[in-house]
Order: sequence, then C-alpha cells, then structure tokens
Amino acid sequence: MPHIIVKLYPGRTEEQKKRLAEAIVKDVVAIAECDEKAVSVAFEEIDPSHWLEKVYRPDIIENEDKLYKKPGYNPFQHSSES
Repeated sequence: MPHIIVKLYPGRTEEQKKRLAEAIVKDVVAIAECDEKAVSVAFEEIDPSHWLEKVYRPDIIENEDKLYKKPGYNPFQHSSES
C-alpha cells in the first residue's frame, strides 16, 4: 500500500518516468507516513485517440466522487462554454 498508476500520453523518456516515480514515492512516503518499500508506481501510456474511452470517461467522469484533483479541461464541452 499504496499502488499508484499514472496514465499519460506516450512520449516521456524512461528518465522522465523514473524521476516522476521517485518524486511520487518521496511525497507518498512523507504524506501518507508509510515505508518506501510499501509504495509502488506504474505507468500506463494511453494513445491520445483512446484517452476519452480508456481514461476520461471511466476514471474521471464515472469516479468523480473519488477525485481529489479534477482536471482543468472537459473534452465534452465546447471551448465557448468554458
């Protein structure tokens, strides 16, 4: 505990993912007050053309009550409605 899954578009280097994982682990250990050995981090690269169906709808819209940080965009709203 805890296991963190980061979903993002492809294109980050292995170095970027390693640095991000290290930063996430550092903050999780400090804030959740757990041992580093208890934390795991995974990355799922999602093609932009699949983002709505694989991430936005199931993880954001359908789980809005579980979000502590909501995105600042809504692909279902027209830009004039923002």
